[in-house]
Amino acid sequence: MKYFGTDGIRQPAEKFTTEFLTKIVAGLADYAGTDIKVLLGGDTRESSEWILSDLESACETFGIEYSNVGILSTPAINYCFYEMGFDFAIDVTASHNLYTDNGIKIFERGASSGQKLCEKGCEAIENSLVSEKTYALSSATLRENLHDEAINLYKEHLLNYLGIADFTNIKIGMDCANGATSVINTQIFKELGANVTLINADSNYGTAINASCGSTHLEPLKDLVIKNHLDFGIAFDGDGDRCLMIDEKGNEVDGDQIIAILANFLNLDQIAITVMANQGLLNWAKDHHIKAEITAVGDSNVAEAMRTQNIKIGGEQSGHIILPGEATGDGMLTALMVTKVASETKQPLSQLAGIMTKYPQVIINLPATPEQKQNLKTSEQAKKLLLNYDEKLKSVEGRLLVRPSGTEPLIRITMWGNNENAIFNLANELKKQLGEIL
Repeated sequence: MKYFGTDGIRQPAEKFTTEFLTKIVAGLADYAGTDIKVLLGGDTRESSEWILSDLESACETFGIEYSNVGILSTPAINYCFYEMGFDFAIDVTASHNLYTDNGIKIFERGASSGQKLCEKGCEAIENSLVSEKTYALSSATLRENLHDEAINLYKEHLLNYLGIADFTNIKIGMDCANGATSVINTQIFKELGANVTLINADSNYGTAINASCGSTHLEPLKDLVIKNHLDFGIAFDGDGDRCLMIDEKGNEVDGDQIIAILANFLNLDQIAITVMANQGLLNWAKDHHIKAEITAVGDSNVAEAMRTQNIKIGGEQSGHIILPGEATGDGMLTALMVTKVASETKQPLSQLAGIMTKYPQVIINLPATPEQKQNLKTSEQAKKLLLNYDEKLKSVEGRLLVRPSGTEPLIRITMWGNNENAIFNLANELKKQLGEIL
């Protein structure tokens, strides 16, 4: 597809013109009709404010009933639209990208929860976006603001999911990436007794989202944990669907380790993970007789595998963790669950994460145009080169993954192996040679 990537539509914010947004809603109407209810919401980037306003006007144009929850995390929007009786949710966010980008994620009703818009729905929107049809836009009328109601509903869900928990005397650092989790931040943790030090929690529309903070920039959180002798740190991304952590020693605890921690605590015998999973997680699963279902990159692919194969937990190294009974990744719920494990086991996070041994991993980005991404799939010379490096990696018990990014103009080269220097050198060699071919 031209516009939809692995996680909805994502592009520079200025490309979300009034006409573009109107065509998105027109495509949704082509797919589902106009007798639908749509819940709108998004993250804190400055463009989200006017994009939400234009989406309201577009819904008005087509006679679609809508309401707006304003700033709210992606998992909260996905949960609330379903529970509030809406048919669809349009979430305005570019996730972990800087404020200069924005995006659209659309959720529809599944059998028992919200799920990302199906391929047929995406195709209808794609067709609308490339059409030459124009629309006379109506003005949006004042609608009821459901922000407070949605926050309270989501908080109730988190507490009910967590069950009995006591975080008394646990010292936590929290980085909200100046994003959507800023509107809830420490509330539940403090209600359960935790002592939380908060950073980067600006909940206003602006330019601070993901700026040298949050799950993509863990350095401020590491410093906070070490300097204040905290038990661990929690970092969210801009839209709150992912969570990474920092242990008491200042080491990163990624999504693979979190999956192992929670699968072990919940005594689960299956996990769903992507091709980006660390080799150490695969080794851990094998050693503990846990079946690992491996999917393509993207939490939607993990969610699909979980639905069709009745797998209770899954996720990505980047921190998208889909918990039992949940439809999508939820950074806040993941953080609460890991905190519950720490409180009940009385183990430091470093010990909990040590359940699996991470293999050294190198990720190198090769800038690439759409044409170069396509050449990666079709070039026989590129295929031979990758096979050659597969062979080279056998000497370090290694593994190779080369794939075009679904959200950025990059080709990602990922290598795992038992020798960090060796895979670093091999990855840089491959980047240079692949760049010359493409």
